[in-house]
Amino acid sequence: MKTDHIDTRGFVVILILALLWGFNYSAIKVTNTGFSPIFTSFLRSVIASALGIAYCLAIRQKLYHRGTLLVHGIVVGVLFGLEFACLYLGMLFTGSARAVILIYLSPFVVAAGAHIFLGERLSPLKWTGLILAFAGLVSVFYGKPSKYTRLMFIGDMLEILAAFFWAATTLYIKKHLAEKMHPINTFLYQLVFSIPVLFLCSYFIEPQWIKDPGVMAIWSLIFQSVIIAFVTYLVWFKLIHDYPVAKLSVFTFLTPVFGVAFGALFQHDELTKGLIIGLLMVSAGIFVTNYKR
Repeated sequence: MKTDHIDTRGFVVILILALLWGFNYSAIKVTNTGFSPIFTSFLRSVIASALGIAYCLAIRQKLYHRGTLLVHGIVVGVLFGLEFACLYLGMLFTGSARAVILIYLSPFVVAAGAHIFLGERLSPLKWTGLILAFAGLVSVFYGKPSKYTRLMFIGDMLEILAAFFWAATTLYIKKHLAEKMHPINTFLYQLVFSIPVLFLCSYFIEPQWIKDPGVMAIWSLIFQSVIIAFVTYLVWFKLIHDYPVAKLSVFTFLTPVFGVAFGALFQHDELTKGLIIGLLMVSAGIFVTNYKR
């Protein structure tokens, strides 16, 4: 049932989603020990696509559109594939705690892009959010861990590039697909059409796809494919249907908080002062950027 406020049920569900999304960054580090990163993302899209297609058939929702909408769906899939190629490859070099903060610069790029390309004016609160995000980015880079290397810098840059691809995907969906098709179709287009992109990236970049996969790496791949890429996003789309999306988006600031906590707990990421300050600034920026009375 639709409602104009976040009730207890909605809050608990979004809290669980944010926790799972934050944990996902540590899970990616685990799969990187057994599989090459982009190949992992390719497998993730294949498995989640199969589940998404089965779900569409079960609810009797058509799988694809024709004409212009299909072309837009292909573009969204290409952008989505490039985003995850950068995200997974970047995490081969940088820590999960740094990655989750850098990737969550995307909401601010979306806000700025919507102002430029969609005519959505930035309010004082959104300007404040953008300033906080930029300050948080600077803080993360100044708060380098003691073992910071050039490879970690490359990983950081790939995460920032992934944030821009994520923002580009969101803006493109807003402009060309929002309210023109069922959300599950948009979700499925991202997964299905990312498959060839990720396969080609893996083919040309990664000489060895399978390293030495142990039980943990395989379970981590299943978790990312089934729980994260399919279940959590399906639940998210259902939440969007029942609750105001602007109010739901406020709570996404919890994802980098959980991501940093899990990175420190499971990956032993170094929590530098700059990282903590950057986390607080980016999380606060997400909150004020999405906040509405």
